[in-house]
Amino acid sequence: MKKRVAILISGGGSNMLALLRDMGGGDHPAEAVLVASNDPSTSGLAKAAAAGVLTAAVDHRPFGRDRAAFEAALLTHILAAKPDILCLAGFMRVLTPDFVNRFTGRMLNIHPSLLPLYPGLHTHQRALDAGDTQAGCTVHEVTPILDDGPILGQALVPILPEDTPDSLAARVLTQEHRLYPAVLRRFAAGDRKPIFL
Repeated sequence: MKKRVAILISGGGSNMLALLRDMGGGDHPAEAVLVASNDPSTSGLAKAAAAGVLTAAVDHRPFGRDRAAFEAALLTHILAAKPDILCLAGFMRVLTPDFVNRFTGRMLNIHPSLLPLYPGLHTHQRALDAGDTQAGCTVHEVTPILDDGPILGQALVPILPEDTPDSLAARVLTQEHRLYPAVLRRFAAGDRKPIFL
C-alpha cells in the first residue's frame, strides 16, 4: 500500500512538481494526496490541480501573529487527507513546536544549503560571503528547531568565481529537484539512511 503524501508550498512549487513527477511512476512507494499553501494566489496550486492533485489554501495573513490559529485551519485540510508523510517544499512559514511534534518522524523539508551550515534565509549570499568553495542542498526531517533535524540527503554544487546569489541559487535548485524525489522515494519505502549526490 502506497504512503500518502501531503506537500506544503508557498510559491511556484518547482520542488513540489519534481516530487509529483517522480510519484507519477507506477513503481513509487508513495502518492500525493494534497498540495496546500498559505498563499491562495500562488501559481503552485494551479500546477498541482492541473496534475490531478487535491489542493487547499489557508491565507496566513488574516491570522496576524496567531500562528496556532493559522495552523489549526491548515490542519483541517491536512488531516482530512490522512497523510503518512508531510513534505515542506518552499513553505515559507515557521511552524510551531505543537504542529511539528504532531508529525514527528513523518515530516521532511528541503533547505538550500549544506546543513548545518546556514540555516534560515539568504543561504547563497552567506555562502559567497564566507568564501566557500561549495554549496548545495539538504533534505532533513523537521524538528521544532529550525533546519536542525536528522539529515536524509545532500547534494553538492561547486561555487564558481563568477557566481552571484542568483546564479548559485539556480544551480542549487537543479540539484534540489534531483535530491528531494530521491530522498522521498527511499523514505516512503522505510529507508532513512542519508544519500549524497
